Amino acid sequence: MAKSPSKKSSKLAKFAEQSRTTLPGSEKAPVLDAAPQKATPSKAKVTVSVILRHKEPLKINKRGGRASGPVRVTRSEFKKHHGADPADIKLLKSFAKEFNLKVEDDPAQKTRRTVQLTGAAADMQKAFGVTLDQKTIGGEEYRVREGGIQLPEALTGVVEAVLGLDNRPQAQPHFRVHAAAAKSSSYTPPQVAQAYQFPAKASGAGQTIGILELGGGYRQADLTAYFKSLDLPAPAITAVSVNGGKNKPSKASSADTEVMLDIEVAAAVAPGAKIAVYFAPNTDQGFIDAITTAIHDKTNNPSVLSISWGSPESTWTQQSMVALDAACQSAAALGISITVAAGDNGSTDGATGNNVDFPASSPHVLACGGTKLDANGATIVSEIVWNELASNEGATGGGVSNVFPLPAWQANSNVPAPQQSAGGRGVPDVAGDADPATGYSIRVDGGSTVVGGTSAVAPLWAGLIAVANQQLGTKVGFIQPAIYAAKAAGAFNDITAGTNGAFSAEPGWDACTGLGSPLAERLIPLLAPAIANGKKAAKPAGKAAKTAAKSAEKPAKGAKKVAKK
Repeated sequence: MAKSPSKKSSKLAKFAEQSRTTLPGSEKAPVLDAAPQKATPSKAKVTVSVILRHKEPLKINKRGGRASGPVRVTRSEFKKHHGADPADIKLLKSFAKEFNLKVEDDPAQKTRRTVQLTGAAADMQKAFGVTLDQKTIGGEEYRVREGGIQLPEALTGVVEAVLGLDNRPQAQPHFRVHAAAAKSSSYTPPQVAQAYQFPAKASGAGQTIGILELGGGYRQADLTAYFKSLDLPAPAITAVSVNGGKNKPSKASSADTEVMLDIEVAAAVAPGAKIAVYFAPNTDQGFIDAITTAIHDKTNNPSVLSISWGSPESTWTQQSMVALDAACQSAAALGISITVAAGDNGSTDGATGNNVDFPASSPHVLACGGTKLDANGATIVSEIVWNELASNEGATGGGVSNVFPLPAWQANSNVPAPQQSAGGRGVPDVAGDADPATGYSIRVDGGSTVVGGTSAVAPLWAGLIAVANQQLGTKVGFIQPAIYAAKAAGAFNDITAGTNGAFSAEPGWDACTGLGSPLAERLIPLLAPAIANGKKAAKPAGKAAKTAAKSAEKPAKGAKKVAKK
């Protein structure tokens, strides 16, 4: 027997009749310098990612070698306790049905705490209480919204973010191509690894390095030719599509340079590791979905994720920053390290006043700053802060977050006071060669070039972490508490000369180069997790702990045959 119209009508009106409140942190500022707008067509297809709260909050270590970091859990433990609550998913599906929105199928929906909904723009506007318009920004038309997202009472506190209503670009790649007319002293990635004393015999075998890309692509022919020139095998590489993002190489002046720099640096310093590249659209939705896809990817199972994209904190909504940081905290709980470029525009980060780049400012990622390196084999002749602003070749990002408070592990680092009381997290944590004048020789779109930027430092450190994971026989995961410990001071080249604009290098941590560049053979033994699943981690197997100490005298494979240019 069919349901009575009155009952059906009552059910469909459930969410529509509820009072509405603004989703905290969802407010979008008006678009400046945009061409005249027009309404988004009512039937235009829109897909949003709705991020739900954890069923149970992640637990935080109170003591031990990972104090203030999340307690390590297995994938099954995470899904059971820290994924989305099935009741919350059921509630959201009822909401979607009432507003004619389709729930997209995703086996990882519960674990990622992300439910994707697709529907017509008119229905999306009704569902979330927003107005969608089309605006031309920089010659391209985008769908935008202004103000806050309005949620019905039943979803308040259940939904943490709604991403994708606005699809304007969110981030920029942080690479710098060296000017052809300027003097250059370039290195191959293995030469940089040799200078930083990466273990010669450790290759990162058994590890997968995840790389997040918001545009561009790679060509296998270029990778084959490049790694042949280094006397190294081309990496086993997998392209993973997120939200329709694809490997789409075009020309060297595009984001292809970012993609190739990331792959070539990471795979050259950890030549035994596999590479998984997660391609996503350049939106806050694409960025966050790519991270959650990567860290919950049981097929490729990356142990470290490299991110070379970002933008000033002021360009993000609060809901997006909270959601992305929460994803990085989940990665830490799963033992997955995340390395992030700190930006290439000095202490301003390309905005007004002093700013730091996000997601580098997340306290759950390893923020990577830049130096100018002069090295001869395994000997560092000099290393200073990267600052070529006078020649329009960028400078390392760095400063103090206005969003994230000072982490406990930075408490003794003399981080300058933030401009806003809510902030305090110092950026970066570590550094590496980034000056395009002492940049990396890479191949992209059929040609060779020299590239720098903190975009090179994130994959460099990701490769180091993959090597450490192999040597130690365990995932090092969230390493900040370990590297900020007093005993780790001798594991870094402390950079004490140079500025990035407002901040100067000085002994110890500074807002230009963090703790400094790595002395890998000293650093790796300090990274073994002290606590894993509430128990002491096993000691490194076999000769792993001893290998690093002997490796500084031997050049990394690929470093001998290509001389410094």
